[in-house]
Amino acid sequence: MSIGIAIMGLLVGGLVGITGVGGAALLTPILMFLGISPSLAVGSDLMYNSITKFFGAVQHSRQKTVRWDIVRQLALGSIPGAITAVIILRFCQPIFYDQEKFMKVSLGYVLIFTACLTLYQALFHRKVRVLEDKIDVKTKVSVTIILGFVLGLIVGLTSVGSGSLFAIAMLFMYRMLPSQLVGTDIMHAFFLVTISALLHAGIGKVDFLLVLNLIIGSVPGVIVGSKVSTLIPTKALKIVITLIILISGFKLLS
Repeated sequence: MSIGIAIMGLLVGGLVGITGVGGAALLTPILMFLGISPSLAVGSDLMYNSITKFFGAVQHSRQKTVRWDIVRQLALGSIPGAITAVIILRFCQPIFYDQEKFMKVSLGYVLIFTACLTLYQALFHRKVRVLEDKIDVKTKVSVTIILGFVLGLIVGLTSVGSGSLFAIAMLFMYRMLPSQLVGTDIMHAFFLVTISALLHAGIGKVDFLLVLNLIIGSVPGVIVGSKVSTLIPTKALKIVITLIILISGFKLLS
């Protein structure tokens, strides 16, 4: 099982390195299809993401490609959103009758939503009109915080979206360089998934051995994938992977 998980981490890491498509959207449903409970899959994936995103966050901070003002505004909403998600999972279980099924269904809908947005971004990203050009600064900050809360709640419940959903949101809301978009997204995601992972660990929903095996496989996978990304048509592969994520979402709902 440990070798199998490491190999799976290697494959997922390679795909992330090649295409940039979020690892959580691939990894969490795969873990669930392998028989790992939704709550453990979500918590373990958040912890895994926290460790892997740390290195990217440090690198982008050194490169000065982080918009700290946007990171702060998103975190003001997303971290309370993640805390709310864990409170819901911890104290409102009687409302859902079957918490594992609730998390599975939630993940299915989020995967479908994320896949559709990612496909739209991949196919029509040149036609994006930035919201920043149409609203005043105060409104922009308020919208960012509210959006951060909603997406933070989704991440806390499903582990999906810390990169992809926030990146798409920033693409539509702010005018910034591609390097700043990536750096800001990774830095904010690091803070969000770290806090979410610690909260999930606090309620006993993280399998640390599983996390270790995933890291052992995914780190070389990301490195190799990043190196070969210039040799293959990444846009076409990204669309294929996104379609796989879309199918996974429908499968979780069936």
